Amino acid sequence: MPTIVTKRVLNPTVSLMEVEAPNIARKALPGQFVMLRVDEKGERIPLTIADYDAVRGTVTIMYQRVGLTTEKLDQLGAGDCLLDLVGPLGRPTEVEGAKKVVVIGGGVGCAIAFPQAKALHNAGIPVDVIVGFRSKDLVFLEGEFRQACDNLYITTDDGTYGEKGFVSDKLTALMEAGAGYDLCIAIGPIPMMRAVANVTRPSGLKTIVSLNPIMVDGTGMCGCCRVRVGGQTKFACVDGPDFDGHEVDYDELIVRNSVYRAQEAAAKEAHACNLQKMADAAEKGGLR
Repeated sequence: MPTIVTKRVLNPTVSLMEVEAPNIARKALPGQFVMLRVDEKGERIPLTIADYDAVRGTVTIMYQRVGLTTEKLDQLGAGDCLLDLVGPLGRPTEVEGAKKVVVIGGGVGCAIAFPQAKALHNAGIPVDVIVGFRSKDLVFLEGEFRQACDNLYITTDDGTYGEKGFVSDKLTALMEAGAGYDLCIAIGPIPMMRAVANVTRPSGLKTIVSLNPIMVDGTGMCGCCRVRVGGQTKFACVDGPDFDGHEVDYDELIVRNSVYRAQEAAAKEAHACNLQKMADAAEKGGLR
C-alpha cells in the first residue's frame, strides 16, 4: 500500500503529501495525474502529480479540503497508507517548440501550475508565472515558484498581497507591454480559465487549460469526464486533461461539475455528524 512519507499544511484549506510510489515516480511527466482511494468504501478522486522524485521513488500531491474524501485524506499523516494510488494517467503537457511561456494558476490550481513551470524552467525555457488567490492568507508555494520561473506575479482579489485584481488583469497588462509569449498555460477555477482564454483569443496566443471534471476510473471507461471541446466530445482522463483553452465549452463544464453538489454536501455533513457522535461518546466514556 502507498505510504505517506511527509505531510505539510500549505494554507488553511490546502495540504501537501509526498507519497511513496516508485513505479509512478519513474514515469510521471508534468500534466499527468493519479487516482487514489483512502479506504475500501471511499470514492476514487483524481489529483494532479504536483512533483515527483524518481530517485527517492515519491510523488507529491496537493489537495483542497472541500469534500468527504479530501476530509478523510486529511486525517492521514506521515506513516499512514492510502488504499491505492494509480498512475501516471492522462497525457503530459505538450510544450514542444515553446520559446517563452506564461503559466497561470488560480487558487488550488497553483498545485498543478507548479510542475509545469518547474519543467519549463529546468528545460531552459523562459517562463513567467502569474498566480491568483482570494487573499494573502491563502497564498502558497511562493518560494517554490520563485525558484521555478523568471518572473513571479502574485495577485489577490482583496489586494492584501501582491497586486489587487485577477490573473487575467495581470496577463492583459503583460501582453500589452509586449511580453512576447508564444504559449499560455492556465490552470484553476473554470471561470478563471475562461477569462484567461478570452484575453488570449484576440491575439491567437496558444492557450492550454487543464480540466478536472468528475472522474470515476480515470481510464476512459466510465464516460463521466466528458467535456465538449471544439464541438466534439472528449474524455478528460485519456484525451486530456490538457485542452485548447479557446475550444472548451466552459458553460457545459460548469453544469456537469455541479451535478452531484447536493449529494457531496450531504455526504460531508453525515460524516461530520458521525465524527461528532463518536467524540461525544468518547467524552461521556471518559467521565465515567
